This record gives sequence, C-alpha cells and structure tokens, in this order.
Amino acid sequence: MIEQQLKKMENEAGICKRCPLCEKRTQSVFGTGNPFSELMVIGEGPGEEEDKQGLPFVGKSGQLLDKILAAGGFSRQENVYIANIVKCRPPGNREPSPEERSACLPFLLLQIELIRPSIIILLGATALKGLVDPNGKITQVRGKWMEWQGIQVMPTYHPSALLRNPDLKKDVWADIKLVVQKYREIVDPAHACERL
Repeated sequence: MIEQQLKKMENEAGICKRCPLCEKRTQSVFGTGNPFSELMVIGEGPGEEEDKQGLPFVGKSGQLLDKILAAGGFSRQENVYIANIVKCRPPGNREPSPEERSACLPFLLLQIELIRPSIIILLGATALKGLVDPNGKITQVRGKWMEWQGIQVMPTYHPSALLRNPDLKKDVWADIKLVVQKYREIVDPAHACERL
C-alpha cells in the first residue's frame, strides 16, 4: 500500500509544473530506499547525475553519503529512505529558491507522512531551511537534536560540503554517532554498527 502511494506521488512529481525547475529537468528525482525505514535522510535537490538516473544521491556526494551511513550501520536498501527538498535539479546545481522549496514541499511532507520515520537526518542548510526553520543556520544547529512534528531530527553538513572541506568529516561522524545512539534508544537496541 505504501509503495503504491509513493509510486503514485512519484508519477505526479514527474509531471509537476508547480515551479520553473520542471522546464530543464531530464526527470524528477523522487526518493529511494526502504519505505518502511525508521530513518529518513533529506538533502537539498538533485544534481546532474541524479537528474540523469532519476535517483537521489548517486553522484560523488551520494557515494560519500553511502559510506557515512554504512559507518553507522545503515543502508538505503535495508533501513534508510532518502529524499530531497526539491525533486527537480536547479540549473547549475544552485540552491533552490524559497518559492521552489515551497512548491515542492507538499511532496516531501507526504513522503514523511507515509514513511513515518522516527529519525530524520537533514543534510545541509537547504534541508534545514526547507523543512524545519527558514532562518536556520546549519553551522549553529548541526549536531543538536531538534523535534519536528514528533520526529527526532539531526541536522548535519551535506556530503558536498565534506568534499569541499574534508575537515568537516569529524563533525559529521560525531553527528552520526548521535544518530546511532538515538536509533538504538528508540528503534532497535540491537542495531549493529562495526565502528560504535
């Protein structure tokens, strides 16, 4: 049932014309992973590779994200669902405008409602601003638990920021350790993680 509803929404996103991002997309990029996950990861929007393949986080940032998740004992196949604030690629990979984020937000809110995660990881400032706090600053709130509509939310840096500045990796690892602890606390006390 959930899979069917998500597929229907994905089809709607594929023909959506709510904002100008639809004009240059190859295809919309809806979401991927296990729809029965207790952990959801939300990023900014599709890049070039994502636009080509129709899947979120498949480029260099996505490969790094998979490594980060794996270090915490998570994978998109088993226990993570991944989506973005906007479903179409902003030209030149620019940050989506507030209007574009608002136009696309109903899709994300429905995804969250269907998946019903216990924990959300927000990757970067755009995800933070788009879902939780329009004036939020990722440098001020990363690593600090927030609650949004009864869901535990951990903001952290976007993998693309780590590719530009590898010094941020230690901060993200600290945040993932907090996510693992919370996951064990509220989802699965036996969650296996080789590095923790």
